[in-house]
Amino acid sequence: MENEKKTFKDLGLSEILLKALEKKGFEEPSQIQAETIPVMLTDERDIIGQAQTGTGKTAAFGLPILEKLTPTTDHIQALILTPTRELTIQVSDELHSLKGEKPLRITPVYGGQSIEKQIKQLRKPNDIIVGTPGRLIDHLNRKRIDLSHVKYLVLDEADEMLKTGFLEDIEIILGQTNKDRKTLLFSATMPSLIQRLAQNYMKEYVTIAAKKATLATSLTEQIYFEVRESDKLEALCRIIDVEDDFYGLIFCRTKRDVDSITERLVHRGYEAEAMHGDLSQHQRERVLGKFRKKICSVLVVTDVASRGLDINGLSHVINFALPQDAESYVHRVGRTGRAGKTGNAITFITPSEYRKLTYIQKVAKTEIKKAEVPDVQTIIKTKKNRIQETLLKAIGETIENDYLDFAEALLETHNPKEALAGVLKVAFESEFSEKSYTEIRKAGRSDGRDRGRDGGRDRDRGRGRDRDRGERDYGRGRDRDRGFGGDRREFGNRNSSRGGDNPKSFVDTKGQTRLFIAKGKMDKINPRELVDYIEKSSNVQGRNIQGVEIYDKFSFVNVPYGDADAIIQAFKTAGRDNRPMVERAK
Repeated sequence: MENEKKTFKDLGLSEILLKALEKKGFEEPSQIQAETIPVMLTDERDIIGQAQTGTGKTAAFGLPILEKLTPTTDHIQALILTPTRELTIQVSDELHSLKGEKPLRITPVYGGQSIEKQIKQLRKPNDIIVGTPGRLIDHLNRKRIDLSHVKYLVLDEADEMLKTGFLEDIEIILGQTNKDRKTLLFSATMPSLIQRLAQNYMKEYVTIAAKKATLATSLTEQIYFEVRESDKLEALCRIIDVEDDFYGLIFCRTKRDVDSITERLVHRGYEAEAMHGDLSQHQRERVLGKFRKKICSVLVVTDVASRGLDINGLSHVINFALPQDAESYVHRVGRTGRAGKTGNAITFITPSEYRKLTYIQKVAKTEIKKAEVPDVQTIIKTKKNRIQETLLKAIGETIENDYLDFAEALLETHNPKEALAGVLKVAFESEFSEKSYTEIRKAGRSDGRDRGRDGGRDRDRGRGRDRDRGERDYGRGRDRDRGFGGDRREFGNRNSSRGGDNPKSFVDTKGQTRLFIAKGKMDKINPRELVDYIEKSSNVQGRNIQGVEIYDKFSFVNVPYGDADAIIQAFKTAGRDNRPMVERAK
């Protein structure tokens, strides 16, 4: 039977799991699932699975583990190691949804979450632990976890764990597990360190390789815009505005780019959030929650921060920065055009990047067609059509008497056409104004001026310091205030003028209060942690906390007038000797 014709029922899963799959809307297994699940259920050998993000590997190893385990009260039966907090949470959530009514206890453990809270959870019976190596080592050292009865050990995205320096931790963890366990190793690539792990810690194993990620070209429209670096943001705004229901990921190269682009989008009135390695866990969970609920429709990310994220229904993936290689392009673009829904993949390139784009097309075996950025007249026409549809829908519904009386009063003294035109002008003048957009100059491959001006951004490719590997940027002048990502942004009105896009405007203190905080470097706190602390204690959004300056014994922040009282009240008795910890700066 061909893999694509199999159903989950054909794979030997129990009714309780099949019901859970049906509830999730899953019918046919992916290739890695169709090949891995039967081996897990019937074969005693270990498994090496070569599979990339988005192939369904969590269900591939998760379903058979859930199938084979029975609830216990005294020991951990399965351990799943992942490289990142995001993936830990995602795998844990996925297993919870897949187990259905089977009473298995699944607990995630990862850095960034209160260790006391995790210790409390670990005191309870746990069947499956999903965690990052660093936090697991911490719990092992505290004697809070016993791995001696583990039946199943999964190394998920093993290559990423090794890249980020977890080899020693992994070997310590493996050494404390049951020697008779079944080991599953999943990795997108197979470097020598992976082979060494397999030789040293796995028994006889079978290798299952998913077909290399390919793009659903029939469902995903792939295009590119050739623009100057300085015009990319304008192009992005036009794309968002011309779409009826934009819901997309914006990929940038560095954390600094993520912060900058997100700030500029929010300044221009878009509901955008940032996701990169400098966000605390509390901030990450808040950002992802908003995006999944579509409270915000634009998520600006780095490749590393987005790894493992599985977000359904994306209309767009936009490569604000050209990916480094074809594999990264496939991973990015493969996030849209899923589950039978169409998607759009748009790549911005500068004139100097055309050759690299051609190479990516060749290696990825795909075609990326050139297109033109929507012109202002097209966008405004689209907006008018959209508003007309909304108005016609409202006219067909019951309208409250207050509106009817107001309309009647207007018509008594004004021509109907002029009255309606006046209402439209008041309501939508900024939406229909061409001044909301700036000119996008033509970028040609022969134009070397753009390369000279924007080459600095390309030079970041060679600098490891700004990559999303957990490093911090707090100590570099004004950029230190941008180290905690999208949680320090100033809200703008989407209908406001978009002409002023100078990043300096983001630190404007107009309309803000300067607060003194009795915590500083001696309290071992950095800007990100200070913002997170204020946010959690006062319920004031981190994006409203700006201009962070930290000294040895105290700090300063800028907040909107309306938020100052809430923060002061929250910390009224939190200082030393029951004194206020936060006061207005004098």
